[in-house]
Amino acid sequence: MNGLEDWITSHKIPVGEVASNAVDWIRDHCQGGFDVISEAIGSCADGFTNLLTSVPPVLFVAALTIGVWFWKRAIGTCVLVALGLLFIINQGYWQETMATLSLIFFATFTCMLIGVPIGIASAHRPWLARILHPVLDLMQTLPTFVYLIPTLILFGLGTVPGTISTVVFAIPAPIRMTQLGILSVPKALLEAGDAFGATPRQRLWKVEVPAALPMIREGLSQCIMLSLSMVVIAALVGAGGLGVPVVRALNTVQIDTGFESGLAIVLVAIILDRLCRKKTH
Repeated sequence: MNGLEDWITSHKIPVGEVASNAVDWIRDHCQGGFDVISEAIGSCADGFTNLLTSVPPVLFVAALTIGVWFWKRAIGTCVLVALGLLFIINQGYWQETMATLSLIFFATFTCMLIGVPIGIASAHRPWLARILHPVLDLMQTLPTFVYLIPTLILFGLGTVPGTISTVVFAIPAPIRMTQLGILSVPKALLEAGDAFGATPRQRLWKVEVPAALPMIREGLSQCIMLSLSMVVIAALVGAGGLGVPVVRALNTVQIDTGFESGLAIVLVAIILDRLCRKKTH
């Protein structure tokens, strides 16, 4: 048996070598394009973060609370938003929270912009769904640090590799939820659309997408939560935000800092979850 094991080991399939060579080839031949992407994403993210931090914190909280009231008409949600953000200000993590919100915004926007059309296409094309299924499984189960390495090599330290890694991790959620929503549209609605002479495009935008909106909204909520779960990992490659004090606390064994910043992340998650929920009457 040892001889068989030695033979299997000595004939190692060069998976890692192929991946390394592919990344090296991409870096050597496409680095200019990645530099442009890195500059664009970094400038937008930093600009949005600066915009958020330029507003006085208390004024920001007051304006957001008023906006939530007009949007949700729920006093409990308004109180949660106000108290949660005031607590973050009190603990001294306002700047980090704004950087985290910027990261989540850009990652979620990118995921929905790419994921929803892919989900619609895969719902209408079974062959595409069969191809995407193992790819999406790989994206969600592959350890995050594995694809942090190539993104770090291609884009360098900063917000960009953290954002891209977050997109890779979170994008399966909107793709799958959109696909499920389109496939779950009742046949009676589709038949009614056909009976009224709707074209395929009209049936998509006037029947299928409106009926699938609850599932698409659920995909948005999951995408935000998955993006938020990447905050600490993104901080390891130079992205700002609430992950930075968590990593610092881990390196220096500071229980107080770790608990404070961790609680701030939890509050941001709860607030975003409440804001993404469907308005109830």
